[in-house]
Amino acid sequence: MALLNDLVNLNLSDTTEKIIAEYIWIGGSGMDIRSKARTLPGPVTDPSKLPKWNYDGSSTGQAPGEDSEVILYPQAIFKDPFRRGNNILVMCDCYTPAGEPIPTNKRYNAAKIFSHPDVAAEVPWYGIEQEYTLLQKDVKWPLGWPIGGYPGPQGPYYCSTGADKSFGRDIVDAHYKACLYAGINISGINGEVMPGQWEFQVGPAVGISAGDEVWVARYILERITEIAGVVLSFDPKPIQGDWNGAGAHTNYSTKSMREDGGFEIIKKAIEKLGLRHKEHIAAYGEGNERRLTGRHETADINTFKWGVANRGASIRVGRETEQNGKGKLLRGPKASFKHGSICGHLLDCRDNHSLQAYISVIFSCSLHQTTIFLTICFCLC
Repeated sequence: MALLNDLVNLNLSDTTEKIIAEYIWIGGSGMDIRSKARTLPGPVTDPSKLPKWNYDGSSTGQAPGEDSEVILYPQAIFKDPFRRGNNILVMCDCYTPAGEPIPTNKRYNAAKIFSHPDVAAEVPWYGIEQEYTLLQKDVKWPLGWPIGGYPGPQGPYYCSTGADKSFGRDIVDAHYKACLYAGINISGINGEVMPGQWEFQVGPAVGISAGDEVWVARYILERITEIAGVVLSFDPKPIQGDWNGAGAHTNYSTKSMREDGGFEIIKKAIEKLGLRHKEHIAAYGEGNERRLTGRHETADINTFKWGVANRGASIRVGRETEQNGKGKLLRGPKASFKHGSICGHLLDCRDNHSLQAYISVIFSCSLHQTTIFLTICFCLC
């Protein structure tokens, strides 16, 4: 009798041209990731060639039971690191049967913003540093921590090695390679300050693709931790006390910022971000007040400040950017941020057009990634 693993790893291309497409979407909480699979007659590389699909929105908190059908529109394709071969992962957004984006579909407005000629001309780059915490399954306590107890104080764990300091590296490396296989522009990983906490970086990526790639990277990580029997948490402050929280620092630049004289444009953008600080904090999602305390490498949630190489600032500029007179800025929402939101809010500080800042949806550890993108881009030019 074949072992289960033998069946799971069957190479379909030996016997059929058919492939499996895993359709992925964001559920009603704005952070839960849902997916289901369907068979297609052959390989597909263009999302516009994929069929739309539907699901029961009443079971995800996105539609009433008496009118429960929600339609999935395929938006981006990635190689499937679990089924491999020609099988694919498909990032989707969600619409009513009439073709209207449902309220939790933040990607729709983000895509409109990024397609605006003024925005496209600036080629907005994003680099997202997604922090997360690995928890023991049955007790929801960080991996490597004694159950009901605490490890030694922070200090020896950041970028560490050793069985007494680094917990979960096999999961992290599996995720790293799976993302590379999928075609995600994952640029690195590292252990974080709190033991059991890690970070992966996606980017540089242009515009809406940054949000798509981070969401699919999160999906892949959820699947790997499922296999490993470990719980994945994007909570911005999973452990109270003298322990670092989890963020999703967002590196951002436009074409103008990357050219000579760009540092002055960066400073103007930062000034505009400061004027809308409360609006943007609200857009980055719930729970930031537990993380943004002014301690543990954060700014106080009610205070906006920026600085060069200052990890306690709302916006950080690197030394290299200051020295070169051009480069990028860095914004630090929570880990569960909505990627479309931060990107949009960053864009929404632009003053050369009137795009709206609905954009509060891409970045906080629990921030929803589409929010941060929009925020940064709008504030910039």
